[in-house]
Amino acid sequence: MREFQSLWLAHALSMTGNYLLSVAVTVLVFQQTESALVAGVTMALTFLPQIIAGPLLSGLADILPRRRVLIASDLVRAVLVAGIGIPGLPLWAIWTLLFCSILPMVPFSAARAALMTEIVQGERFIAASAIINITSQAGTLIGLVAGGWVVAAIGPNSAVMYNGLTFVVSAVIIILGVRSRPAPTGARGGRGERGERPSLWEVTRGGTRLVFGDSRLRTLGLLAWLAGFYMVPYGLANPLAAEVGGGPMAAGLIMAGPSMGAVVGGFVLTRLVSPDTRIRLLGPLAVAASVPLLAWALQPPLWAMVALLAFSGMTASYQIVANAAFVLCVPAEGRGLAFGLVAAGLQAAQGIGIALASLLAETAGTHVVVTTAGILGIAGALALAFPWSRLSTGTIALMHPPPAESASADPAPEPAPAPTPSTTPEDPTSAAPAPRRSEPDTDA
Repeated sequence: MREFQSLWLAHALSMTGNYLLSVAVTVLVFQQTESALVAGVTMALTFLPQIIAGPLLSGLADILPRRRVLIASDLVRAVLVAGIGIPGLPLWAIWTLLFCSILPMVPFSAARAALMTEIVQGERFIAASAIINITSQAGTLIGLVAGGWVVAAIGPNSAVMYNGLTFVVSAVIIILGVRSRPAPTGARGGRGERGERPSLWEVTRGGTRLVFGDSRLRTLGLLAWLAGFYMVPYGLANPLAAEVGGGPMAAGLIMAGPSMGAVVGGFVLTRLVSPDTRIRLLGPLAVAASVPLLAWALQPPLWAMVALLAFSGMTASYQIVANAAFVLCVPAEGRGLAFGLVAAGLQAAQGIGIALASLLAETAGTHVVVTTAGILGIAGALALAFPWSRLSTGTIALMHPPPAESASADPAPEPAPAPTPSTTPEDPTSAAPAPRRSEPDTDA
């Protein structure tokens, strides 16, 4: 368990550093430009590397020793993040360094998830995944709240440079606490048409066919992408804080609001609600996640913004259940392809949503943009909630196989890490039993 504890602590530091960086860099850019558009584009830029490089860089975890990938990723990030804080950098240099500093997060996440299955197996793997889920939310919350406080205390440039130390400490913890293992060998899943590692085109084509050819996977994927609507206030945190006379600390609280709620909502939904009820609640909770945004029409004060976003985050914890249901429904042989597509789509939805909202906020105002995002989010969720009320029955049935089938079935493979938005847990498998293989459901 010592190795898991080291991996957990390194993950916690990296998560905290990720979100402290988000706060510090957006404040730095907003102070330099006083532009909601530029600050929003900066936030959206943190999503692009995973969209562009996700299917490619994640393969490093299957080629090189995974411990080495973790250490190298942290050290590279430390150097790049520290460079962002150099005073006097032009905007293009800040954006370039920020983009490059996010890239190592892709192989880090892939290597961590793969290494987890080597360190802990069976029921312990599910328990460890649950701990990682909670840590992701806690790290997000601490990073955002502490980020606002640190930036207010020492300034954004110094905050960004010191933030690089969190990745150095993470690398040291892995060096000392995780033993070296050889690179993965033997056959690997997800081969391309020529028996080689699939190309980006093959990954995209195969994942698209799998996800959008199955009504359950299609609906669950679109439910995840709704985050592009209710995450809009997160991307507009700095101009929203400025409008109520707040500074970096206020922006950090606005950005932390969804995570505050997600910690509570995730615990209640996965510990106090029965598995069957969770599945049925996906549609109503998806609708509820965007409802708080309607209150921006009344121009709420800071405390109300944070409370509203906390409620949104609490209901948005449906993402944990949606991801677990995705694991349950997707065929094992196509799991990697399906997750790659949904992960890229999720990042794209959030990045495009934030960038477009920032552009519109320049002319229409932040309150109008947030309210409109709420209306669109509710409409999209309702359009998915109705078909899901029918599809949920089949998904629940997969959770309770007949005794004869259950006894004769081969043991299910370890679930691959599922994609989630930035304020949701990374691995949803703790919210559901081990997945079974299922044939695609092609109902409309």
